[in-house]
Amino acid sequence: MINRLRGLGIVLGLIGLAFVVAGGFAFFKVQEGTAALEAFSAAQGVELTYNEDGQLVDRGETTGADAIMALLTDDWGYPVVDSELNPADPTVNTASEYMFQMATVAYHTLHGMQTIVLEEDVEYNGELFAAGTYDFPVDGRYWADFDREHPIEGAARAQAWTGVAHALIGELGVGTVTAQALKLGLALAGLFAGLGGTLILTGAGLVWATRAEKVPVPALRTAGVTV
Repeated sequence: MINRLRGLGIVLGLIGLAFVVAGGFAFFKVQEGTAALEAFSAAQGVELTYNEDGQLVDRGETTGADAIMALLTDDWGYPVVDSELNPADPTVNTASEYMFQMATVAYHTLHGMQTIVLEEDVEYNGELFAAGTYDFPVDGRYWADFDREHPIEGAARAQAWTGVAHALIGELGVGTVTAQALKLGLALAGLFAGLGGTLILTGAGLVWATRAEKVPVPALRTAGVTV
């Protein structure tokens, strides 16, 4: 029985060692991914802007940054991690920074003013739109919120939600997912290492508990054993 328990302890220790190695490998790959993501962000030169007090600003104003943050946290429900917004490292390379930059693009698109020029009179749903220039506020409309058949609204949609805006949001979304995946990878590496350490400790405990103990000679004589 003792030998079986000792053998089990050795097996548990070996399994634990394998988990520790797996955790180390996962940590190494996460570091590679993080370095690549940071290098890509640095190459693009996309940075958030902070004032001298370390507060986020947009176009020089904290009120603009506050409005963007409200869009991100209130309208989109994204859980921003404050520690990921670092004035000492303004390069966009964390999940919260990517999402804030995405919200910045979306905010200015949603609150822009588009100038539409009709070359000739157009009638739509019984209403006549005379040839001329019209200023159309986007007023918080997303791509699907426009009436694309409307002579002014449909044209404003294409001018507001351009291919560039969609591409920037898509690229920033990929950055967010990548950053989140790296965080999950780091957590997984920690889980592997923790489980491995637990198994090694358990295995070592079993081996220690089943170690052979030498019985003192006086105790043997008391038991009637000839030494």
